[in-house]
Amino acid sequence: MNDENNSAYNLDLFPVDSTPRETTVFPLSDHSVILKSFASTAASKIYTSTAAISAQAPFRHWQTPGGKQMSALSTNCGELGWVSDRQGYRYQATDPQTGKPWPSLPQFLSELAHDAAAQAGYNDFVPDSCLLNKYLPKASMGLHQDRDERDFSQPIVSISLGLPAQFLWGGLKRSDRPQRLLLEHGDVVVWGAADRLRYHGIAPVKASKGTTADHRLNLTLRKAS
Repeated sequence: MNDENNSAYNLDLFPVDSTPRETTVFPLSDHSVILKSFASTAASKIYTSTAAISAQAPFRHWQTPGGKQMSALSTNCGELGWVSDRQGYRYQATDPQTGKPWPSLPQFLSELAHDAAAQAGYNDFVPDSCLLNKYLPKASMGLHQDRDERDFSQPIVSISLGLPAQFLWGGLKRSDRPQRLLLEHGDVVVWGAADRLRYHGIAPVKASKGTTADHRLNLTLRKAS
């Protein structure tokens, strides 16, 4: 893409895997797992949905309350969207850029997140919010907690597509040294319960000669309300 904010996706740039694969479960703890390749067969539908979502609510750089621009590009779908600006971190029902409601959360994506959560032992997860982050090479996400939701008993489901990335899996204190875990195309991370407020992040994403993808796409599904 010539413009990093371009909402139009060239779907030929992304790896598409329609071959069914057996999901490998990689436990992080008693409460959290990485489901290797869990979303790989749904990648084509996810990319198509992302193109439609970003046509209505374009990707953009959020600004932190301190005025720093985040390096990943973001947008949302669902009843509530996560936003950040000088007013703080929060969820809201409308896109601050357009004043319109966020695009609807695709049903298949909600079902995918529900099924992934069930694999990790969270059987009743029904997300109402999806944050989409686009990481171009060198973009990253610092260690942080997901704590703007109302109900911490609900898990978080995070889907990775495109370029691989090093997932930083920290502890309950920012000072805890994080593990570095490779997330590849189609991998899904689910965490909750005692791990719900763990610090986590993404190390700077690197370009890869092993894929046609030019960025990493991450979809984080939550129960925000």
